[in-house]
Amino acid sequence: MFAIQGEKLSRYYGAFCALKDVDIAVPPGEIRGLIGPNGAGKSTLIDVLSGRAKGASGRILFHGREIHSLSVQQRRHAGLARSFQKTNIFAELPVVEQLRIACFRAEVQNVDEVMSEFGLTHLADMRAADVAYGDQRRLDLALALVGRPKVLLLDEPAAGLTMQESLTLAHHLKDLVARWNVTVLLVEHDMEVVFSICHKITVLHLGSVLAEGTPDEVRSHPDVVTAYLGSAA
Repeated sequence: MFAIQGEKLSRYYGAFCALKDVDIAVPPGEIRGLIGPNGAGKSTLIDVLSGRAKGASGRILFHGREIHSLSVQQRRHAGLARSFQKTNIFAELPVVEQLRIACFRAEVQNVDEVMSEFGLTHLADMRAADVAYGDQRRLDLALALVGRPKVLLLDEPAAGLTMQESLTLAHHLKDLVARWNVTVLLVEHDMEVVFSICHKITVLHLGSVLAEGTPDEVRSHPDVVTAYLGSAA
């Protein structure tokens, strides 16, 4: 049984096809990378899986359970969480208060645990607007990991970080999800991050799956090199 699975997922915006008959299946405990050029459909796929893309077609299974008809909130309660390209935080609220609100809405209580895991304890009473950008990105991940979700959909969690900050955050995430047994689908433009922490990678191009495999297989796939990686491969 897969942790998260999509079958024939499609999403149109008028006549424009953002996603066309995409099949994806991620087993429990795996970190799956999702890469592709701008406009390939990566964020759309995350939106469809999380329930934020209205009008999408196809079938979504969460640990074998059909969830296509569930709301965003119902999916979150079932154990499906996500982050966004832009930090989903409230700038004026203290760090700890944001985590308390997230725990209240998720009907769980692990504020101290997630603050400790992401090194936020000493920032608990500071406004989010007053902490460093790297700390804001860690807060965003902490909010997504409230309640220890079963599946975590991450849309560019390292956006705006330096290369070293990105790698540090990525490897910390890899260690944490292994200990907490969380399955991850990760959209990320930093190829060093993707190839260093992902077990497998799915490549999207023009709304369809172009290739899928281990980092080594994807890195050397001729269609991927032509469409996306180029000389960076």
